[in-house]
Amino acid sequence: MDWSHYRFHTRWALPASPATVYDVLEQAEDYPRWWPQVRAVERLDDTTGVITIRATLPYDLVFTAREVRRDRAAGVLEIAMTGDLEGWARWTITGDGAGTLALYDQVVDVHKPLLRRLAVPGRPVFRANHRLMMRAGRRGLVAYLEAV
Repeated sequence: MDWSHYRFHTRWALPASPATVYDVLEQAEDYPRWWPQVRAVERLDDTTGVITIRATLPYDLVFTAREVRRDRAAGVLEIAMTGDLEGWARWTITGDGAGTLALYDQVVDVHKPLLRRLAVPGRPVFRANHRLMMRAGRRGLVAYLEAV
């Protein structure tokens, strides 16, 4: 097993229409407005940007995100990542009663040297760090959606 390989699956129930949620999630450069752990998004061109994230643990992860799929009809937004994280991430947006279900799937290999060295003992902590980041992201998005 490669201890630096991670698969994440997160479900967010959101109190807004799928179209509204999709519109917010497709604007990655606005993520720092509502997701505290997304520290910066620097657009390089129409489909690529550099993203800096920092969750609870005191380290930044910096990666280049390149749009792979933007499909409003299917409710899918997908990126490929290179840098401290290499792999992909995908949002899948669907209706859920009066609101929306946003599924976040991510499969990555961590390339940041310190995190690779700490891969075995740190794995449970890194996974918990990711869960905390995702919880904060959902809270931030719900507040943002209510304000819009």
